[in-house]
Amino acid sequence: MKFNTKTIHGGQHNVDPAYGSVMPPIYQTSTYSQTTPGGHKGFQYSRSGNPTRAALERAVASIENGEFGLAFGSGLAAIDAVMKLLKPGDEVISTNDLYGGSYRLFTKIFEGFGIKFHFVGMENADKIEEYVNDKTKLIWVETPTNPMMNIIDIKKAASIAKKHNVLLAVDNTFATPYLQQPLDMGADIVMHSATKYLGGHSDVVMGALVVKDKTLAERLYFIQNASGAICGPQDCFLVLRGLKTLHIRMQRHCENGKAVAEFLANHPKIEKVYWPGFENHPNHAIPKAQMKDFGGMISFVTKGNNYEEAIKIVEKLKIFTLAESLGGVESLAGHPASMTHASIPKEEREKIGVVDSLIRLSVGIEDVEDLIADLKQAIG
Repeated sequence: MKFNTKTIHGGQHNVDPAYGSVMPPIYQTSTYSQTTPGGHKGFQYSRSGNPTRAALERAVASIENGEFGLAFGSGLAAIDAVMKLLKPGDEVISTNDLYGGSYRLFTKIFEGFGIKFHFVGMENADKIEEYVNDKTKLIWVETPTNPMMNIIDIKKAASIAKKHNVLLAVDNTFATPYLQQPLDMGADIVMHSATKYLGGHSDVVMGALVVKDKTLAERLYFIQNASGAICGPQDCFLVLRGLKTLHIRMQRHCENGKAVAEFLANHPKIEKVYWPGFENHPNHAIPKAQMKDFGGMISFVTKGNNYEEAIKIVEKLKIFTLAESLGGVESLAGHPASMTHASIPKEEREKIGVVDSLIRLSVGIEDVEDLIADLKQAIG
C-alpha cells in the first residue's frame, strides 16, 4: 500500500470478526473470559493487551514502515519505556534542543538512576561521534527540534549508531510519518507524542513507539506491560480515527505553514523566523532530502527580543489559541520560555535560542488568509 491508503487500511482487518464492524470497536473491558486456564483468544487482561489498542499499534507500525507498534498513556510514558532499556552507568547522547518534558524526564528522573546524558548540538551530525564511548547505549534525536526547528541528518546519525552498536531513537512528533520515516533511514526506534498530529484533534493524550527488530520489540513490550503506562481503548479509538485523515491534514498544515512563514519573514517587526522550508534555514538541504515537505510548525522572534511584547502578541491573538501542545486541526500559539520550555533553566534554553521573545506556532488547517490576518492584528 502507498502511504495515503495505509493511514486508512494499514495493519487493519477489513471488518471486525464479531459483527462485521468496519471500524475497530472500543473494547471497554479490563479482562477476558477463559475456557480453561490459559484458554483465551489472545487477550487476558487489558494492561497486557486490548483489541482496540492492538489495532492502533498495528496501524501506527504500518505507517512508520515498522513491524511492531506500542501505545502508551502519553508521549513521555513512551520515552520513559525507552529509557528503561538502560541501566545505571549507561550514557545517552541527546540533541540539546528538545522538548522541555523530555529534558525534564532525562535530567530529573533518569540522571538520578545513574544514567548520564550528553546534550549536544547535532546540526552537524558528525559531532555526535565525539561523545560516543563504550558506555554509550542510546542516541536520542528530535528532528525538526522543538522549538528551534533545527534539522538533524537521520541517515548520518544512524550510520554512527550502527558503527558503534548503539541504539538510535528518533522523536518523529513534529514531522509525522507523512513527512519522514526514520526507520527507513536506519533508526531503531521511532517515538511519537500521538497527542499531536497522529490524533490531530486535541482531544487525547497518548504516546507511541515503533520498531522493526523483534528482540527489541519484545523488550519494550515487557516494559510496557510491567510498568503499565498504557492508554485506554477510548483513547486508542480516537487516535485510530485521527490516523485516517493524517495525510490530508498534513498536506494542509504544510501549505498553511509555508504561507504563514513567508508572511512573518516579510514583516518589519519580526527579527527571525525558524521554518525548515527557507533556503537560508540551517541544514535546509537535509529536510529537502529526508522530508516530503516542511511541516506546519514555525517559531519566530520579534525585533528587540522583548518579553512583554511577545506576551502581548500571544494575548491579542483571536484565531490562534494560546495553549500548550500542537498538531491539532486548530492553530495554536505558545511562548516556550514561560510554557513548554519553562522547565529548562534560562541560561540553558537561551544557549539553544529559546529567548524571551520566541513565539512558537502550530499552524492549523483553517483558511490561511484568516490566520495571516490574525497575526497581522496581533503583531501590529
